[in-house]
This record gives sequence, C-alpha cells and structure tokens, in this order.
Amino acid sequence: MVGRLIQGDACVAEGAAWLAAHDPRFAHALTLTGPLPLRLKPDGFGALLDAIIGQQVSTQSAAAIWARLAAAGLTDEARVAAASEEELRACGLSRQKIRYAHALAAARIDYTGLRDLPDAQVMTVLTAVPGIGTWTAEIYAMFSLGRADVFAPGDLALQEAARRLFDLPDRPKEKPMRAMAAQWSPWQSVAATLLWAYYRVSTAHEGIR
Repeated sequence: MVGRLIQGDACVAEGAAWLAAHDPRFAHALTLTGPLPLRLKPDGFGALLDAIIGQQVSTQSAAAIWARLAAAGLTDEARVAAASEEELRACGLSRQKIRYAHALAAARIDYTGLRDLPDAQVMTVLTAVPGIGTWTAEIYAMFSLGRADVFAPGDLALQEAARRLFDLPDRPKEKPMRAMAAQWSPWQSVAATLLWAYYRVSTAHEGIR
C-alpha cells in the first residue's frame, strides 16, 4: 500500500511543521534554512539515468554530462539501448556508467506501475538493476515518486548534517542513521530535505542537485 505522497509545497510545509513540533532542533534548523523547496522531479527512465550519471561526480560534472546526452538525443530508453559505447563515452560517461545505462535501458521497468507499489517493493525493483543501489532507489522514491516517508541514511551529507544539528560526537553510519530517521516517520523525506538544506547553510557545500 502506498502511503502519503508529497504533491506540492503545502505537503512540504506540513511535514516541516510536524518535524519542528517533534524536535526543537528541527525548528532551529528551519530558522536558518527558511521554507523548504519542493524537490519533485518527473519519474521514468530519464530520472534514473540522471541519478546514475550523478553518482560519485560533482553536481557540475553531472549537469555537463546530462547536457551532452540531451544534445545528442540520448536521454530516452530506446535511444540509450541502441547507443554504442562510443556515443555514450563521447558524452562523458565512464565505461562503468555506460554499462549501467545499457542495463537500465534493458531492464524495461514499468515506471507507471512503480507509482502504485509500496516503498519496499519500489526498492526491490530498482535495486535489481545494475548500477542502482539503495541510495539511488531512495532518491528516486523521494523526488520522482513523491514518497513522504523515505530516507537515504547512506547519504554522507545527511549524516554530516545530523551530526552537526544533533551535536553528535561522530558522523552516524548508515544503520544508526536509519534508526534515527525512523523517529521522523511519517515525514522522513521532508526530514531529509531539511537536513540537506541545513547542510548547505552550515557548510557552504553543495548537497544533491
């Protein structure tokens, strides 16, 4: 069963208000970040390909690669499936990401059907594809499917933001971060958005794009 969806700014504001009432440290973070952005993106093949491109590269590099792919008409499933390694490499993809892009195109995911699956099943379907790990699947669920109660505990920026905001002695690892985030249900996705925003204002580094 699909739970609460984030469908507009009002949903984000509701989640932020809930978090602020739940923990005064979230309330403090909101005074620094201001209103949180609505991070919804289109779902489908392009969103996952974009996420794969963004793995382990700067946001600027990822944006440049995506622009080259778009200019070459290589952002849809059929075109990527038919593209040669040379075409994709010319756009800036590494050998590994070329393999991942072809695997994603070959997977023929039912993107419309994903919208109706519970979060756990979405994770199962997506992580079965080479190149899509748990983090990528969680990001897709949050921002392309609008799932309100998904978190990405393996994200280093979220871990560092939590360390700073909650005055932890060390950056929490993925398992304790996941347990910590469970306290923010049913608004874990909004908590992630708030922590990313807090990370940016507290470090002046970029989070995800």
